[in-house]
Amino acid sequence: MASSLPKLSEVPDTDPSSCILDAFRIGIAKKVSDAIPELTLEQVYSGVDYGKKGVDFTIALPRFRLKEKVDVLAKKVIDQFQADDFVESITHDKAFLHFQLNTKSMIREILTQVTSQTRLGASEEQKANKEWQGTYGTNTTGNGKTCLIEYSSPNIAKDFHVGHLRSTIIGAFLANVYKACGWNVVSMNYLGDWGTQFGLISVGFERYGSQEELEKNAIKHLFEIYVKINKDAAEDPQVKVDAANFFKRMEDGDEDALKNWRSWRELSVKKYEAEYDRLNVKFDIYNGESMVGQEWMDKAVARLNEMNLIDEVNGAKLVNLEKWKLGKAVVRKKDGTSIYLTRDIGGAIERYEKYKFDKMIYVISSQQDLHVSQFFKVLELMEFPWAKNCVHVNYGLVQGMSTRKGTVVFLDQIIREAASVMHEQMQKNEDKYKAVEDPEYTSLELGITGVKIQDMAAKRINNYTFNWDRMLSFEGDTGPYLQYAHVRLASIGRKNPQFLPLPAPSQIDITTLIESSHAREIAFLLGSYPDVVKTALKTHEPSGVVTFAFRLSHAISSAWETVIVKGEEDEEKARARMWLYECAREVLAAAMRLLSLRPLERM
Repeated sequence: MASSLPKLSEVPDTDPSSCILDAFRIGIAKKVSDAIPELTLEQVYSGVDYGKKGVDFTIALPRFRLKEKVDVLAKKVIDQFQADDFVESITHDKAFLHFQLNTKSMIREILTQVTSQTRLGASEEQKANKEWQGTYGTNTTGNGKTCLIEYSSPNIAKDFHVGHLRSTIIGAFLANVYKACGWNVVSMNYLGDWGTQFGLISVGFERYGSQEELEKNAIKHLFEIYVKINKDAAEDPQVKVDAANFFKRMEDGDEDALKNWRSWRELSVKKYEAEYDRLNVKFDIYNGESMVGQEWMDKAVARLNEMNLIDEVNGAKLVNLEKWKLGKAVVRKKDGTSIYLTRDIGGAIERYEKYKFDKMIYVISSQQDLHVSQFFKVLELMEFPWAKNCVHVNYGLVQGMSTRKGTVVFLDQIIREAASVMHEQMQKNEDKYKAVEDPEYTSLELGITGVKIQDMAAKRINNYTFNWDRMLSFEGDTGPYLQYAHVRLASIGRKNPQFLPLPAPSQIDITTLIESSHAREIAFLLGSYPDVVKTALKTHEPSGVVTFAFRLSHAISSAWETVIVKGEEDEEKARARMWLYECAREVLAAAMRLLSLRPLERM
């Protein structure tokens, strides 16, 4: 659906066809650059910022460093000003110029754009296809670049621990954001499936293993063995020696030593896939430390040797990174076995050979900052031109995450407990509970939403303390509150079926929306969503999207009393409001999907 706004000059890095507010910002920039000829359209555009409460956009005049005084410049702009389809009014306040957009064209253009880019504008056939997702707020033209994202990376012999949860949630979010912005994304789970611990488990399996228990729940059984054999190792030093010898056999490719390990890996991946599916997370590839070819690791060490970057200390090989204040990093142990860093280097080279990525993101906790810095520095010193495209997205720790009885937990217990509490909450309203088709599924989704939103609400680098009461509350800025906002929007369509499907945007009279400050606020927020996505791509921060989703939910909640559909006698008014709410539902759902949540229809 083409915009009915007048044609404007183009500004680089703007795209009114996917973000209509770009057009309004260009309209503002044109007014200012016409009045102050020393400034180009692009210069002014770069200074158009979102305004504070009650103001759409703001320009701080001092930023342009012009000779004339701010008051003189402001007067020039105001004297020349004439309202048009883009701007309704300009006010001058100290160093700032504030702009209000033309309410009528702003609301119509934003709702029309949302309609054309989401399910609202889709055929019934498309709507029926569950995989079809609205694309509003995204760059669907695509840039064709490839981004490889490594995240989650649990240890196959240990249960999925809450520590992996943050990496999983942030990684899934990044995969969604890059896809939304037109990148080809390869999601990779780099499993901890190699190392001396598997020598230890192999020794333990001979003592305590049970094939039957293994097939029931591989991860749980291997973890139990790991705990027992570690206890033995503390009392008997021979256990560690046997474990190291066993792992050496694995590294040397001894088929007998590898047989059990292969089956454990396969059974563990199966169990993880079910766990990830529940979290609405999908991986394209399950890779692992075991898969990094010896050839690339050897080449990496040889190349470092050639560059005189290796020091030998007691038979071990170290890369000296002292001059970059990164200490010394071990690349080979004295028994000749590989170590994390060597495998990371070999793995990165292999990935580039295979995927020719334009960017590779590692989602790894801030505890590993030194390791990742050493790793990236070594790649840079090895003069790989693609090393500069490796990015570390780090995050703080989750503290105090345990069941409500206070025991340390695996993720599965947290999710089950969250789901059961949600189920109890839902049962308190008998009528609504009866209307929910699948209470088990719904309570599970609410629990997962609660866990995820608590995780993503603050800046990812911050540590946060897990709080059951906050997570499970339907009040305030919590996961269940977001689901509730979406459910309420979904119910408007169910309660007012006579207005659906909506006619073409041009056939809807929006007078009632122009008169409502609540409707205006909702529409403006919907228009800002493409910018929210663009910012998330730049900052790799889920918290901005979470904040947006809450702001939109609050704006909708404030509008319920006055912007009514059911009970409105004037059909034209009711239809226009229905259009606003349907657009709001599409955008809220898009933001939730970006955060890897599954928006609920009833609860």
